[in-house]
Amino acid sequence: MRLRREHRILWRLYGYSARLLKTKLFRTAASNTSFPEVWLLLVQYFERLPGFFWVVQRNSFFTMPEILENKADLELYSPHPEVRGMTTLDRAAFKRTIVVPVLKVKKEVINKLLKSLKHITLHRPGLKRVIDDPKDEDRLVLLDPHKISAEYSLGESEQEILKQFNIDPQVSKYNLELTYDNFKTEEILRAVLPVGQDVTSGFTRIGHIAHLNLRDHQLPYKHLIGQVIIDKNPGITCSVNKINIIDNTYRNFQMEVLAGEANMITKTRENNITYEFDFSKVYWNSRLSTEHGRIIELLKPGDVLFDVFAGVGPFAIPAAKKKCSVFANDLNPESYKWLLHNCKLNKVDKNIKNFNMDGRDFLLGPVKEELTKELPLLTKERKNTLHIVMNLPALAIKFLDVFKHLLDGKPCSTDLLPTVHCYSFSKHDSPAKDVQEWAEVFLGTSLEGRCSTHLVRSVAPNKEMMCISFQIPAEVLFKKQCTHEGKLKSSAGNFRVFQLYTLSQIILEKKKTAFDGFKTRILSAMGLIRVSFSGVIPIC
Repeated sequence: MRLRREHRILWRLYGYSARLLKTKLFRTAASNTSFPEVWLLLVQYFERLPGFFWVVQRNSFFTMPEILENKADLELYSPHPEVRGMTTLDRAAFKRTIVVPVLKVKKEVINKLLKSLKHITLHRPGLKRVIDDPKDEDRLVLLDPHKISAEYSLGESEQEILKQFNIDPQVSKYNLELTYDNFKTEEILRAVLPVGQDVTSGFTRIGHIAHLNLRDHQLPYKHLIGQVIIDKNPGITCSVNKINIIDNTYRNFQMEVLAGEANMITKTRENNITYEFDFSKVYWNSRLSTEHGRIIELLKPGDVLFDVFAGVGPFAIPAAKKKCSVFANDLNPESYKWLLHNCKLNKVDKNIKNFNMDGRDFLLGPVKEELTKELPLLTKERKNTLHIVMNLPALAIKFLDVFKHLLDGKPCSTDLLPTVHCYSFSKHDSPAKDVQEWAEVFLGTSLEGRCSTHLVRSVAPNKEMMCISFQIPAEVLFKKQCTHEGKLKSSAGNFRVFQLYTLSQIILEKKKTAFDGFKTRILSAMGLIRVSFSGVIPIC
């Protein structure tokens, strides 16, 4: 009686383990079921009970040797264990021989048969599914061991297919040698790095360059990782790793060449536009291609685009291709050089006016001049829109105070006011609200109901890149026409009151935010200093 109770407990544990394995570990169409290590321990314990293996055989479950064989199958495609801890790539050390099932087939029907059996054939990088039979002129079709039963027999549907081609369904064993070329990037890195550590197989591709962001525990293997990325990705001849954050005026970062050629001048395509640049001296982020396309979709032929931080032209050049009038600026001399180059490369140099100056000076100079010229010409009949793109997430929002009373004259129609697309980072629980509040501080007015925010991408855990878009309010953009000095002072006083109120609200919601940089924002918003690439400048 006790023995039967223990048997029932055992079957329940088996059923649970098998279901768990099928749902989480077993992802093939194989008819056999492997066992977790916990089940192996249970088997080792219960095998001492009389009649245990008799029950196993009666219910057609696997015997102990089959269990061990199936456990080995889970690591069938792992490189040789001796590569663990390797820091200098030795491709020959990855060589390994495994046993795979094969099917003997007449060469006359091989092509038709492969189409019918492609779901069970072996697919590995650099490996042919069909090889010559050393014994005769027939061919051997390599089958996936994970999709063939432990008895090396085919399923009914596969046997029916073979019957149509008059092929013997008998499956044989074949010793297959796997080399470095037959393993995937992740398999190689997982075999090399210490057990349990994260494996980096992803990267950003910029032309022939693979850009990686390695973690500290991966740095001892950085040169091997870089070489594997080159080996496994055709067209990549250089791999680099970023070794510092973007914290300088020109928005580029230092990088280390991990493997391959040290050629940083690259060519890449984004949204059907070709760009060339020196990746080590300019800022380029392939992850922003969707955002570049989103802004360009908002433009129509004849619109005017002011790109304050243009880089090498990912906003400016597509806009010019769309027959827009473009004014593009960047402070970095290298970015400016490649911006000019890319304008000529894409044959839009006649549609773009390029500038190499501080963003604030660009807004106070060419942008102000063009707005003064364009706005009076715009009417309801001539509805060409004006857009100002400010893609410098770390600083752009601090430049919004430039728009305060930028223009003289009578305010134009609300429909014709310029639209700003300003980018900013946020670590706030509500990033959209956070970015809107800071924009309101630097503009000195409320944007409630007058703006939209868009999540561009997650830069890091708890750090989002946002885009806030709004038409510059007329009361901000145009100077107030006051004839009495008292009214002017009253207006200025109300403006300061709004700024202080908004700042106080932000302070209350940002008790956990670091104070670093906060003082600068307050002083800038109060008009006591201004922020530019050259630093913080007092206003006397």
